[in-house]
Amino acid sequence: MASKVKIKLNSAGVRELMKSPEMQAVLQEYGEHVRENCGDIADECEVNGGIGQKRAHVNIHCTTPRAYYHNLKHNTLLKALK
Repeated sequence: MASKVKIKLNSAGVRELMKSPEMQAVLQEYGEHVRENCGDIADECEVNGGIGQKRAHVNIHCTTPRAYYHNLKHNTLLKALK
């Protein structure tokens, strides 16, 4: 039994939601959680957030060469996402 319900999103409202301070807080919290799951290089990683043209974003990057090469070899940041 298929329903023929159509939903039309309010683009301006969705854009406002994606840039909201609440969304930034959620992303910052998620970024900190990922950084904490990096194991022995967690202290050498940094979380930065901001607002882009269409949405909020968070970047996690290594601040030392040791952490950078550890992540390069073991994909630490990628594994911490799971």
